[in-house]
Amino acid sequence: MIQRHTLSFKHAFHGIVWAFKTQPNYKIHFLLSVIMLAGSIYFRISYYEFLLLLLLVVIGLTIETVNTAIEQTTDAIDEKWREDIKFAKDLAAGAMLIFSAGAFIIACIIFIPRIVTLINFR
Repeated sequence: MIQRHTLSFKHAFHGIVWAFKTQPNYKIHFLLSVIMLAGSIYFRISYYEFLLLLLLVVIGLTIETVNTAIEQTTDAIDEKWREDIKFAKDLAAGAMLIFSAGAFIIACIIFIPRIVTLINFR
């Protein structure tokens, strides 16, 4: 039983590594996450603001993983252009777009006042 769970974890980890190596959006998400972490440290945001931003990073990676899985699955079904497959891919990408817009707005609400204060302080 434990061996089966270990194998499942190994496959899941392999999928994440594959996605990071092959999907440009993973690299972008990672870069933005590093910038967020650096900004969080620099501006000394509150514990709860940091938790919120960390949650956004995790949810964003999760949605991107599901989006990638949908793309890979639909490509395995049929590589020719099909309207039904296009809709599935567009919907998955749309979910990531909705999330990204919301996460960007939240990050702006947290960081812009601090950036403005820093600029005005100089």
